[in-house]
Formats: sequence, structure tokens, C-alpha cells
Amino acid sequence: MSNIFSTLAQYFSYKFVLSALIVGALVSLCASLLGVTLVLRRRSMIGDGLSHVAFGALALATVLGFAPLAFSLPVVIIAAVLLLRVSENSRMGGDAAIAVISTTSVAVGVIAISLTSGMNTDVSSYMFGSLTAMEDGDVILSVILSVIVIAFYLIFFNRIFSVTFDEDFAKATGIHTEFYKTATAIVTAVTVAIGMRVIGAMLISALVIFPALSAMRVFGSFKKVTVCAAILSLVCAFLGICASCLFSLPTGAAIVASNAVAFCIFSLVGAISRSVSKG
Repeated sequence: MSNIFSTLAQYFSYKFVLSALIVGALVSLCASLLGVTLVLRRRSMIGDGLSHVAFGALALATVLGFAPLAFSLPVVIIAAVLLLRVSENSRMGGDAAIAVISTTSVAVGVIAISLTSGMNTDVSSYMFGSLTAMEDGDVILSVILSVIVIAFYLIFFNRIFSVTFDEDFAKATGIHTEFYKTATAIVTAVTVAIGMRVIGAMLISALVIFPALSAMRVFGSFKKVTVCAAILSLVCAFLGICASCLFSLPTGAAIVASNAVAFCIFSLVGAISRSVSKG
């Protein structure tokens, strides 16, 4: 056990590991907070669609020589607003819209990379995350954006709650529901964009879904689910990054695996609790 702690202490002395831990924790926290709302509104797959868009944008940015995060952010935000509008005001269903946009984005990204000669691009780090993917500028921008996302959620918590559970009632009480739905889509896009370098395009949507679902297995109130999901996401992010360091695992996969184990544990605890209460 002491060897494990000493090995982790050595890893956390490296700047790139600390950067990944900070960004991974902040992204996990943002994703879990937004995930509760998205799961309850049955919009959780928007995270998956936006992650594919982010991959395509990131690949294009790398090919064209632009700053990856600065280029990807506006693209993903536009895609989030477009997905929201198409899913609500079009004959095309939300799932179909997500599928069309996400698969097209991945195809564009892969083609852009494959057609660029003489470029050493590690596509797997985009797809599954990497501890070394974040540069100093990306880390600073990610921290600033994450703080903005968390502040938005906390400041407007009551109104987000109202729109989540009863949009018609919220609109009747004077809440600008369209603004909050659009704002939620935008901050989800921001979270996906800043988390893709560490977590990976194929896995980032799991951070939106797992903590919320795990918390819902045990708790019934919106506030308790939100708090539990936030704490659980931070714990899983830390455990996943530790596992990534110790066993040389892809960072995103290790964090998602931690969330999957937590979901199984919470499901078991919830089932036992319900069984005891019925008995």
C-alpha cells in the first residue's frame, strides 16, 4: 500500500498530471451537475452528439494549425443550439438529429486527419483522452470556463429546477424558459469541449449520464441527487486518474470505469434500501 501512495505522490509531482487532475475534476463536476437536468429531461444523449462534434472540430483545428480549444468551443456551441432547435421545431426527432450531426462530424474529423500528410496525430488521444493532452493555455481557459459553468448552475439553480420539472408552469410564472434551455445547452457544449482532451470524445458523455443515474438509484429529491452526483463525479475522477497513472490506462476509460463501478454499487444499495423499506 505504501508503494502505491509513493508512486502516486511521484506522479502528482508532475505538472501535466496535476493539470489533468484539475481539468478532469472540474469537467466531471460540471458534467454531473448538468447531467441531472439532462437525464430528467431525457436529453442526456446531447452530450454524446456534442462530443462527436468536438472531435471533428478538434481534428480540423489541429490540421489547420489553430488553437484546438479556442477553435472547438464556438463550433460546439453552435452545434448545441442547432441540436436544441432542430429537436424541438423539426419533424426530425432529437435522436435522429444527434445521429446525423455527430456521425457527420466524426467523418469530417477522420477525413481531415487522414488527408493531412506528414502530420503525426494521435487520434486515440482525441477519442479516449490523455493525461498529456492539455497545454498551459488550455488548462487556464478550461478552469475559467468551468468556474463560469458551475457559477451559472448554482446562481440559477431554482429556475433550472423549475424548467426541468414543469416547463409550462415555469413559463406561466414568468421564467424565460427558452433562455434557460438554450443556456443549458451552451454550457453543456462548453463542458464537452473542455473535457474532450482529457476524457476523450467517445467517453465524455458518460460523465453526463453516470453520476446522475447513480445518485437517482439511492435518492429521490432533486437537490440530494444533484449533491450526490457532484460528489460522486469528483471521487470517480480522482480514482480514475490514479488508476490511469498506476496501470497506464487511457484516462477517460479509467474515469468512466470508475463511474460504472459506482453505478453498480449505488444500484445495489438502492435495491437493498427499497427491499428493506417494503419489508
